[in-house]
Amino acid sequence: MIHVVAIIIAKPGQRGAILEAFHANVATVHAEHGCIEYVPVIDLPDGGTIQTPIGEDGLMVIEKWESVEALRAHAAAPHMVAYSAKIRDLVASRAIHVLSPA
Repeated sequence: MIHVVAIIIAKPGQRGAILEAFHANVATVHAEHGCIEYVPVIDLPDGGTIQTPIGEDGLMVIEKWESVEALRAHAAAPHMVAYSAKIRDLVASRAIHVLSPA
C-alpha cells in the first residue's frame, strides 16, 4: 500500500475555493482503480496542546493507494490534470509526501 500526505497552503482566503474544486473531483478519484482513501483535512478547532496547526489557509490531503502504479495513473488522469490547472493560481505552496509502511 502507498500512503500520500499532500500539504497545501492556499493563497490568503483561497482555501475554500480549493476545497470546492477538490470536492467536485472526489467521486471521480474514488472510482479510480487502486484508490483506497482520498480525503481533504483541515485543522480541528481546539485540537489541544499536541496539535501543530497548519493554519487557516492550509489543508492536507490524505491518500491511500493499492500500488505505486495506481498512484502514477491517478496523477496522470485527465481529471487530475484539469484539477491541478484549476487550482494552480490559488496555491501558495505544496509538498507531497509519498510513503510506504515502515
